[in-house]
Amino acid sequence: MKYKVLVAEDELIERKVLCKTLSKYLHEFCEIYESRNGREALEVFRQEQPQIAILDIEMPGINGLEVARKIRESGQDCAILFLTGFDKFSYAKQAISVRALEYLLKPYNEQELICAVEEAMQHASRFSGKPAVEQKEPVQPQEESSENIRLSLIREDIRSYISKHYHEDISMQSAAQIMGYSEAYFCKLFKQCFQVNFSAYLNEYRIEKAKAMMEDPRINIKDIGTACGYSDSNYFARVFKRITGQTPSDYRLAAAEKALKR
Repeated sequence: MKYKVLVAEDELIERKVLCKTLSKYLHEFCEIYESRNGREALEVFRQEQPQIAILDIEMPGINGLEVARKIRESGQDCAILFLTGFDKFSYAKQAISVRALEYLLKPYNEQELICAVEEAMQHASRFSGKPAVEQKEPVQPQEESSENIRLSLIREDIRSYISKHYHEDISMQSAAQIMGYSEAYFCKLFKQCFQVNFSAYLNEYRIEKAKAMMEDPRINIKDIGTACGYSDSNYFARVFKRITGQTPSDYRLAAAEKALKR
């Protein structure tokens, strides 16, 4: 299946680079539609009905947040990602109200971007439309040491949650709700703790678990993917190859040959 992806970015060079990056990694799975501003984005949305929208926020005329609200008003399921150069809490808070799947800051990391789009693909056909939880105000640190302790405790809580639930269909949104944070604030906290976004960290964690399971030749590769949280075996193979540079079958073969040489 090819997913229709709407890219709305008013800066020509940034738009072309973004589309080129998406094509580089996901050309087999994405059909990309470009728009130069919010008005064009809404027209493309009406005509093509994309399942995924990547929106800049600061655009002339109709901005990305207004485009997202119009998309939600249409009643059509669409996974929305914001890609912006403005690290404003007010923007992040508004992103919650339109149920954005991800809020990425420029300059973006390619791996984080592709992980976010791949997660959007997984959610596209079953987008829940679940409202965000009420914003939980961050605790203001009294001194640097207390802030480090606070982040350390939060980091361990997140690691514990992922280690217990990585094999399930979890997301940044579900983790934020379970831990009692708004999606936007949890996203910021997660990047503070791990320097990558939730989907990138989760994929890395799952693939490490999959690599360990592949040492047992009796376990079917498809079953390994399912056990590590990937219900779609093709998606599992794509993520595995992107992270390790090898297909699951090639990795298993190389691991077996290495074991024989020991």
